[in-house]
Amino acid sequence: MDKFDLVVIGSGPGGYRAAVLAALRGLKVAIVEKDEWGGCCLNRGCVPKKAWYHSARLIAASRDFAARGIEGALHGDLLRAWRHQREVVLKVRASYTDYLARLGVRALRGTARFLNQNTIAVGDAAQVAADHVIIATGSSPFVPPALELCRDRIITTDDLFDREPPAGKRVAVVGSGVIGTEFAFILGMLGLDVMWLMQQEPLSRSAYSVPARKALLDALAAHGIRPRTASRVAAAEIGTDGVVLTLPDGGREKADWVLLGAGRIPRTAGLDLAAAGVDVDADGFIRVDEYQQTTTPSIYAIGDVANPAMTSNHALAEAAVAVGNIIAAQSRRRDDDAVPEVIYSALELARIGLNEDGAEAKGFEPATGFAAFEANPAALGEGDAHGFVRIVTDMDTGNLLGAEIVGKDAAELIHILGMEFGTEDALKRLAGAAYNHPTRAEEILNAVETLAARWRLDKFVFGAAPSVE
Repeated sequence: MDKFDLVVIGSGPGGYRAAVLAALRGLKVAIVEKDEWGGCCLNRGCVPKKAWYHSARLIAASRDFAARGIEGALHGDLLRAWRHQREVVLKVRASYTDYLARLGVRALRGTARFLNQNTIAVGDAAQVAADHVIIATGSSPFVPPALELCRDRIITTDDLFDREPPAGKRVAVVGSGVIGTEFAFILGMLGLDVMWLMQQEPLSRSAYSVPARKALLDALAAHGIRPRTASRVAAAEIGTDGVVLTLPDGGREKADWVLLGAGRIPRTAGLDLAAAGVDVDADGFIRVDEYQQTTTPSIYAIGDVANPAMTSNHALAEAAVAVGNIIAAQSRRRDDDAVPEVIYSALELARIGLNEDGAEAKGFEPATGFAAFEANPAALGEGDAHGFVRIVTDMDTGNLLGAEIVGKDAAELIHILGMEFGTEDALKRLAGAAYNHPTRAEEILNAVETLAARWRLDKFVFGAAPSVE
């Protein structure tokens, strides 16, 4: 039986990074995968979705091309877009597996199952021993009780990327969360007639502010995409020419096919966690502490299987925490507030840290700085001046508590704030940095300076506050 310092179960972003980090630090590592290398993110999540999102944004922007002196309009073709994303996925996967091999990480194909806390069966025959294990098995799409999966009629986002898209132009997108909000826009831009169904307001359970959610909904409406709330599907009838959905008010709507984007659930089936002494909570997530350790100290869990946030960003951050603690016990702690969250839709939404409500709940007295892109020279030059920057700080200490960016390139800009998040002099460093002009990033500086002037936080931004006679 082969023995390893670390066995990683699952090759998604968290599992991949854990294997890479451990190998770079000299550990003998194996990674176990029962499906395609790269997990959900690479094969049917973040990577192919980002390829589609870029196309969707180009198509959306083309509606204003004439005003910029550019003739012609762009139109989406979902089938061709599907083939393009597959090429991207294959290229990334080849790079991914090649790097693991060059680092000496052993790749094991098969379903992992614990025999005890230090022994794992891989498939029906092989067994490996490990001093430490990281569980990174990800999640599976949630299928609402009223909807039964049916090939080319009722599918999940996993199915959408695994096979060529179903025929037909009218699609019902089910879900009010991040997945539904993103795919309603993407599919609408790629040429489909979208009917967006949900029970609650979009993103109502998220930490994004009301102004951020309103800005996004306004942008979606400008493209003819509007949510239908109080419309949780009660029943579905599958026919030869489509699906008829029954809604709570008794109304019936027909679609060519249905895309389920109603969330995901942690994937632990088949692991036999009990044999390793690993507990799960009432919602099926593996219980972990601030060090990512499970109820068995030598076993760690990261990503969707252990964190209800269920983002690749969290999985990547938690991989570093877990590996750091394997190398030096209890040397790193998880900090969910420091991990950015992003939504890719008609507007990009990005956030980090606490919002005002969260800050007050933790005993802070929050102050908010704001700067809009509507007068930003770079944004105006690009013809996309929607959105804003909001920064939340503590009035007593001047510490940066959180931030939110809405608009083009928000997913990139949030990293500027993320790099300073958690540092005592974050505001001073942001205010003292030199910015390229004209850029959208300048609105971060404007938000900080507005905050200092409005809330008398000058001493935290510019040094000692001036005396007032």
